[in-house]
Amino acid sequence: MRISQTVKHIIIINCIIFFGTSFFGNQYFFDRIFALYYPMSGSFEYWQIITHMFMHGNFYHLLFNMVALWMFGTAVEQMYGQRKFLFFYFSCGFGAVGLTFLVYNFQIYPIVNSLGSEGLSYNLIRDITNLNIIDGQNYSGELLYDRMFSVLESYGKTYSFISSNSFKLLFDLNVMSNGAMVGASGAIMGVLVAFGMLNPNAELMLILFPIPIKAKYFIPGIILFDLFSAITGVAIFSPSNTAFVAHIGGALTGFIIMYFWKKNQFDKFRWN
Repeated sequence: MRISQTVKHIIIINCIIFFGTSFFGNQYFFDRIFALYYPMSGSFEYWQIITHMFMHGNFYHLLFNMVALWMFGTAVEQMYGQRKFLFFYFSCGFGAVGLTFLVYNFQIYPIVNSLGSEGLSYNLIRDITNLNIIDGQNYSGELLYDRMFSVLESYGKTYSFISSNSFKLLFDLNVMSNGAMVGASGAIMGVLVAFGMLNPNAELMLILFPIPIKAKYFIPGIILFDLFSAITGVAIFSPSNTAFVAHIGGALTGFIIMYFWKKNQFDKFRWN
């Protein structure tokens, strides 16, 4: 299948950014600027809502996303055209971010509420949450203990102000808030849904299980696997650090937009 123009340009931009940042060799520096952090993190910036879609964790992450975009995005763009495809692609990416942030807020609210009930102000919680406590590849409770002293001192507090339960909650909140999200997977899941709605009887298969399955069964199955992983934390076909909630958000947004477009394709809501 000949690649469509918009899909080609998105793939080229992703490749340029990946290999360009890899060439300079300081991936951590670029991730801190362009990867998507949660709003409570001190590293969060509004532009990351867009830029994270052009960042990837490694070559295989980039490869699988771009191959999927070429395979499924080309068919969707050929159906709807360049402008409509661009709107759809970024809308699915934003939908992925929206659901991820919504779930994150539901997760952190009980923690922040519990810390508040123990006398910690929101600003104190935020400042402690923004401490860098990564030691190598892992988060360190010892680093949190050492580095929170200066923060407590700036608020006129001492270690005695922090109970053992509060310390555990602050550690958990730091871990939850300082992970970064990269990749176009959320947007591509929306594109995959669009392909399935346009071509429900097309036969697809997984690399690990090369058995042809119609798109109308295959794609909902993939989404159900993501939902299972998001709820249980057990990864099936993807790495454990996959943003499963983002996948679901992108797929849900794609379904809503496609349902609206297909339902109104012959009336005043049609957009060429």
